[in-house]
Amino acid sequence: MSRQLPVVTLDGPAGVGKTTLARRMADSLGIAYLDTGAMFRCLALRLGAGAHLWPEERLRTACAACTFSLRGTGGFSELFCNDQPVRGEIRTEEVGMLAARLGTVPLVRDYLCAAQRELARQRPLVVEGRDMGTVVFPTARFKFFLDATPEVRALRRLRDLEARGQQADLATLTEQIRQRDALDRNRPIAPLKPAEDAIIVDTSALDIEGVLGTLLHAIQVRGGLAGQQG
Repeated sequence: MSRQLPVVTLDGPAGVGKTTLARRMADSLGIAYLDTGAMFRCLALRLGAGAHLWPEERLRTACAACTFSLRGTGGFSELFCNDQPVRGEIRTEEVGMLAARLGTVPLVRDYLCAAQRELARQRPLVVEGRDMGTVVFPTARFKFFLDATPEVRALRRLRDLEARGQQADLATLTEQIRQRDALDRNRPIAPLKPAEDAIIVDTSALDIEGVLGTLLHAIQVRGGLAGQQG
């Protein structure tokens, strides 16, 4: 990984606002952004329910049939799977739970980890996910971990879904987020946790602009992206 181009990692639990912040950061820095959670969700949607229980050989073959690529920069960054754009159908809570279960399988994590590192060898990136700073890019110079209470994250998710014309129940969303947290934080492989050298930002009482300013300032005071070796 010594030749890896500059990478900024943005980790945190479901519903903390990583996607919006990653896009905004990538815009400000003039580089592409990669939503690694979308890769898990896309794979989960393509494979369907129960894929995490498949025999290893079947799962390996199914993963190998999915090739990811990235186009554009900043807010115009777009993820593709087998040359098809990854769209909003991956954003349901049901697909999120499928992705969380699939993410407990070491074979799947290894496959997507390799795919993410390959994308980072091609261009500088802002990457967001669950284990970017701890597992996928452990030597990245700029690592951030975002957090917020389940209640705050559920309310944000509710507003996001409503903005897309989807109906949801706040109590149900809160419980789903708690369940997702339990899966992510307690899984034996790459559990959700801050990297030892990550900057931790509690976003519960901050708006997007406040969080973005904090992250960009941290990068600036550390000398910016120039010369970073991920």
